[in-house]
Amino acid sequence: MNAAYVNVSTPHADRNISGIRLAHNRLKVAVFVFLLAFLVTAARTVELGVRSGAVEQSLALDIVVEPVQYGRADILDRNGEILATSLPSTLLQADRFKVQDPVVAARQLVEILPHLSYEKIHSQLVGKKGYVELARQLTPNQKWAINALGNPAFEFLEDEERIYPHGRLASHVLGFVDVDGKGRRGIEGFLDYRLSQTDQTQDAIRLSLDIRVQYALTYELRAAMNAFQAKGAAGLVMDVNTGEVLAMVSLPDFDPAEIKSTVEGARFNRAAQGVYELGSTFKTFTLANALDQGTIDLTDSFDATKPLRVGRFSIRDDHPKNRILTVPEIYTYSSNIGSAQIALEIGKERQQEFLGSLGLLERPSIELTAVGVPQLPPTWGKAATMTVAYGHGIAVSPLQLSTGIAAMVNGGRLVPATLIHNSEGWQEGKRVIKPSTSRKIRQLMRMVVTKGTGRYANAVGYRVGGKTGTANISVVGGYDRKAKISSFVGVFPMDDPQYVVFALLDQPKGTKKTFGFSGGGWVAAPVVKSVIARTAPLLGVAPKKEDASLYETVSLMIEE
Repeated sequence: MNAAYVNVSTPHADRNISGIRLAHNRLKVAVFVFLLAFLVTAARTVELGVRSGAVEQSLALDIVVEPVQYGRADILDRNGEILATSLPSTLLQADRFKVQDPVVAARQLVEILPHLSYEKIHSQLVGKKGYVELARQLTPNQKWAINALGNPAFEFLEDEERIYPHGRLASHVLGFVDVDGKGRRGIEGFLDYRLSQTDQTQDAIRLSLDIRVQYALTYELRAAMNAFQAKGAAGLVMDVNTGEVLAMVSLPDFDPAEIKSTVEGARFNRAAQGVYELGSTFKTFTLANALDQGTIDLTDSFDATKPLRVGRFSIRDDHPKNRILTVPEIYTYSSNIGSAQIALEIGKERQQEFLGSLGLLERPSIELTAVGVPQLPPTWGKAATMTVAYGHGIAVSPLQLSTGIAAMVNGGRLVPATLIHNSEGWQEGKRVIKPSTSRKIRQLMRMVVTKGTGRYANAVGYRVGGKTGTANISVVGGYDRKAKISSFVGVFPMDDPQYVVFALLDQPKGTKKTFGFSGGGWVAAPVVKSVIARTAPLLGVAPKKEDASLYETVSLMIEE
């Protein structure tokens, strides 16, 4: 029997098929609407982009871009630390013809700015000038409060405020600006034109100073100044190969941002402007001169058994040995008697010529507006020749002395001092002594610290050499025996000299700790030691064991 295929359909199955077809149609509609919306949006975006570009192009044809105007240039230290910068500020002035009630206006202004004088403000508001300047460097709050008064006479102008982030630190090097923004003293004054240029090529000025070294020297000098009740202090740190001054300190100092409140005399730069009789530090030049000319040799000796008579004066030793001294002993024990005899061997003409070659007889050149001029003997005869040999009768600045000492230890090259960073490094300078003479001077200076008057400058590991200096202050008719200039000039490391460190105290008083003594070896040498110990690691000078053979020959000539 053949079977027949029968299509059986139920009402439930028909309903499922219809639902699927409906959902499918609805999905097609949704996709179509979405695509249409996307196309419209894309078209609109393109339209707006084209139209916006056209507008920008059109606007660009009409806009004139003004060149950027720079304020006073920044001053930086050698490592890029900001020492001086300028910030925008606000100046308040008044149109006197718009002042309705000067009494009320002056009273209101003083309430907001209490540092102003009512009498002065009132007199300005009733004066004859059309516009008067009332206040500078307003804070935003002060400006808002003055503006809230609603007084049409008060007007605000854009101003500039000079900021010194490190306050008093390096104030004598930096100088300051006056109320009109003009540089006064220091770098601000010396380079005022360059700093005040407002073109787009203006660059910051990078100084040779290292603010870290500046801080260390300032701290140690201030501590010594207070401990010994000195009237002032000065110091320098200088690179012997480039002439760069890494630190220059003069105390008391001042705040360059508050120049009106500066105490009298604080602006005086003792390191560069002050000139002093620097005592036995000059013996370095005397021996270098004689050794370089072959006038003496390290093996020579001179009689220091008794004082030397010069006319009605006597030359004595502060630390008398009362015996014949070798040349190394004359320097190590700081014998005035021996140094004076060596000077006579040199002669007046050669002494003057040599000191002149070191720049010690004329005003030095450095980037400062106020620099001291040396004071020379009025009559340079036999007596002056002998006293100049040990730093009496001639006055120079600490800057000049440090520059000269650098030449004595760097191989014999006089490199001018500078406050501007030298990116080229080592400088050739002018030859003033032979390298062999410089080597002998380094040996002698090391002996001063290991065996002589500079023992308190011996920073362990840094091979310090140096020379003490103590001189009574010159007064009318002679010297004040109770007032001294005490100093020490140090160099490190002596086997490869890199830096000169100089410290000076003006009229220090001895203490119980120094047994009442106030000479350079007691009060200034410890300052140099502390500064070297603090700054050598910063400057890349590592402590190391000393090669004693470098000084053995000179050491054997010194009887302890």
